Amino acid sequence: MTDTAALITGTGLFTPNESVSNDELVSAFNAWVDLYNAANADAIACGDREPKIHSSAEFIEKASGIKSRYVVDKSGIIDPSRMKPVISERSNSQLSVMAEMAVTAAKQALVSAGVSAFDIDGVIVAASNMQRAYPAMAVEVQDALGCKGWAFDMNVACSSATFGIQQARDAIRAGSARRVLMVNPEICTGHLNFCDRDSHFIFGDVATAVLLEAQPVAVSSDAYEIVDTQLQTIFSNNIRNNFGFLNRADESGVGATDKLFVQEGRKVFKEVCPAVAQQISSQLAQLNIDPNSLSRLWLHQANKSMNDLIARKVLGRDPSDSESPTILDEYANTSSAGSIIAFHKHRDDLVAGDLGVLCSFGAGYSIGSVVLRRV
Repeated sequence: MTDTAALITGTGLFTPNESVSNDELVSAFNAWVDLYNAANADAIACGDREPKIHSSAEFIEKASGIKSRYVVDKSGIIDPSRMKPVISERSNSQLSVMAEMAVTAAKQALVSAGVSAFDIDGVIVAASNMQRAYPAMAVEVQDALGCKGWAFDMNVACSSATFGIQQARDAIRAGSARRVLMVNPEICTGHLNFCDRDSHFIFGDVATAVLLEAQPVAVSSDAYEIVDTQLQTIFSNNIRNNFGFLNRADESGVGATDKLFVQEGRKVFKEVCPAVAQQISSQLAQLNIDPNSLSRLWLHQANKSMNDLIARKVLGRDPSDSESPTILDEYANTSSAGSIIAFHKHRDDLVAGDLGVLCSFGAGYSIGSVVLRRV
């Protein structure tokens, strides 16, 4: 391992053209509820089934802080007879939809860093769900961009980006790469149950990209040194998705609700928030960094109450909106991309020497925290 510092020198963001407001989502959900209750009226009347209940935009915003979300397809999501996005399969000769999103974000990151695709030594696609098992999405992205070197996929659910940043940093410090592109294409609406009142509003679609370079080769004037990274995993079933290739081996489970996103939200809140705050606090203590010297906390965008609580525990006081920026009101939870969107959109005011923490957390449980210093 060398002492070469790794810098984040560019970021990119792909945002779908369509968005769904809470009002639109609730209107579709409530119409589906009425259809369900009418179709199952006899079973409900005799107590064999529980009736579904309506939702409201006010409930969603109060529970999550989410007001809208960008989506790859809107028509299928707000169709009460379908309740899932319409995303057509593409031929093997076409660029896949996830790779297309990733390439768009990646090109922005390359431009912002002043780097060409040919200069990239490695590509990591880090996301919560890949649209196929193989060939790796990363290899497809590498090919589409014209990068050389190596590429691989990795999945640590909502923490995929911060875990990916550490993998890229390690490759740079080990000397196996000078520049690594880490991208996070997330079609979260594909694994979301839009018929579940407690979770149908949580996710949106997006893609982010982060370019990391060895300090000696970096030319960007907007660079952030990776001071330290900390990763942690704790096994839990409280956030889970059981969809996979083995499902076909047991027909009884095909189409079951556990093949989509499911969570025990209250347990997640109670267990994850203290663990995240403790990890960040311990990391800062080891680095002799006073929490109140931080200019920014770019936290995972899952739930505003979670972020407020974590920031309060780390800082020892209520955070200002600028100290802990929120983007989930517009984007919703975008899994691994959320903290990267916050970093992408909320860093222009920082000056040389300013410190911040980029942190994500989610299923696993998994927690990744990255301390950054503006160069």
